[in-house]
Amino acid sequence: MGNESSCTLRYAGKLLSGKALLETSELLFRGETRLKIPFHSIRKIHATGSELHVHTKEGLAIFELGRKAAAWHQKISRPKSVLEKLGVQGGQSVSLYGEFSSEFRADLKKRGAKIVHGKIAKDSPWIFLAAEERSDLRGLPAIARQIQGATALWLVYPKGQKSVTESDIRSAGLETGLVDVKVVGFSPTHTALKFVLPKSRR
Repeated sequence: MGNESSCTLRYAGKLLSGKALLETSELLFRGETRLKIPFHSIRKIHATGSELHVHTKEGLAIFELGRKAAAWHQKISRPKSVLEKLGVQGGQSVSLYGEFSSEFRADLKKRGAKIVHGKIAKDSPWIFLAAEERSDLRGLPAIARQIQGATALWLVYPKGQKSVTESDIRSAGLETGLVDVKVVGFSPTHTALKFVLPKSRR
């Protein structure tokens, strides 16, 4: 994935060994000391050789990341939009099942996506199903039976909730005969898991 790396960290006068993790909206360090740096708290960031220098109001954190330093700098300073991470291109048809935020729908319209609600649009390469609870997955088998070719189904669900868990989502998708291939931070509160037909069925 390229978003985690064993490294050393120079912070608060200490040299620490552990693992750095690049998340959707924060940079984490887990080791002798744990550190969390939300992107919005970063005042300045730059890469120098193998080092990633991160300045916050708490001080300077220097991550020794090797060849990943420059790539992580780019990901943090110029993050991809949600639609870029999901793969949605301008002018494509997008089929939505369930309730999605006005911000997401507005982003789709800005990108020129053709939005269809409650059914799969003809030749639509993208299907999104919002699952706020387990009962929202009842229609999944019928949707999965209509998927053809390389069409992708994104199941969007809340983070850290008991109403529907990652295990529920993955199990429901696999039971339809689809395979999960990618996970994306959909928003600060939701995650999206991508399912597609196995290559043998395309």
